[in-house]
Amino acid sequence: MFGTRAAALIVALIGVFTLVQPATAAPFIVTEAQFNRMFPNRNAFYTYAGLKSAMSSFQFANQGSDTVKKQEFAAAMANFSHETGGLVYIKEINQNGDYCDETKPYGCPAGTRQYYGRGPIQLSWNFNYKAAGDYIGQNLLGNPNLVSSNATIAWRTALWYWMTQNGPGTMTAHNAMVNSRGFGQTIWAINGSLECNGRNPGQVESRVSKYRQFTGIIGVTPGGNLYC
Repeated sequence: MFGTRAAALIVALIGVFTLVQPATAAPFIVTEAQFNRMFPNRNAFYTYAGLKSAMSSFQFANQGSDTVKKQEFAAAMANFSHETGGLVYIKEINQNGDYCDETKPYGCPAGTRQYYGRGPIQLSWNFNYKAAGDYIGQNLLGNPNLVSSNATIAWRTALWYWMTQNGPGTMTAHNAMVNSRGFGQTIWAINGSLECNGRNPGQVESRVSKYRQFTGIIGVTPGGNLYC
């Protein structure tokens, strides 16, 4: 039998050990089953694991209430779905476009026609490959095919744009969602100059419809200001 002092020491040590145990991780905001329901015909390249890995580098869908987090996730996936035909296409169908801005000092080392759309956001143009690559620590300017051959890199380029780029809008898509500015502002950030203000209402409606579908799947209200 332990003495009184020994027993007290053991109890104290157990208490300290309990205090230093890591907290149990909160469940991911969207389950793999829900993700699969969003994209029943997706290309196997676009993995749930790759998305979760990419998200570890960003505060994407990780700010605000659970409602805001789920709305942001649904908003991003709706726009990515629109860009890729439901996460079917990895590369842009028409790969003959010249997306090389040769006024940039770094030029287009992979070739002037090698910066066509790739990945969930269909990353295009040499300057976007350069900026995204610098941000995530990959030489995408020199090797743009990394975006179409590595699922985590592909997702990271999409989240880079979502989190950091205003595009033709006045705010990032991320800020639009976490500050309750509405899904319509995310369209502005991605393709507003071609779709918003009545330029292409069919494309806008397609994005909004997908957003409503996805919020329904993950059980959250879509909020207001859906159109741009």
